[in-house]
Amino acid sequence: QLQASGGGLVQAGGSLRLSCAASGFTLDYYAIGWFRQAPGKEREGVLCISRSAGSAYYAGSVKGRFTISRDSAKNTVYLQMNGLKPEDTAVYYCTASRKFATTTPSNVCRGYYVMDYWGKGTLVTVSS
Repeated sequence: QLQASGGGLVQAGGSLRLSCAASGFTLDYYAIGWFRQAPGKEREGVLCISRSAGSAYYAGSVKGRFTISRDSAKNTVYLQMNGLKPEDTAVYYCTASRKFATTTPSNVCRGYYVMDYWGKGTLVTVSS
């Protein structure tokens, strides 16, 4: 399973780091996606990477502000969010797929695939 954590309340311009920890499988073999869903809006993919992290897709709204990294030893993926804006307020979810581990990350973020795992979301609230 996947467990997302690290959400909270932050002022605009601040930073947060979300964690996505896996248990029962090794994240290194999986494509990873971070999605978010704001109140009244559809879920959107914000940052997705292939298994090797050789390629990544960033939604235009987060490019230059969000980055993703893996810690293989901890079997965890992180979403570093800098320069947060009120419009980043949402529940954030992580997801993983082994079948589509090497596919184009943009396809993962566009929700083209049924993913193997979804973590429970973590709420990020950015105050103005």
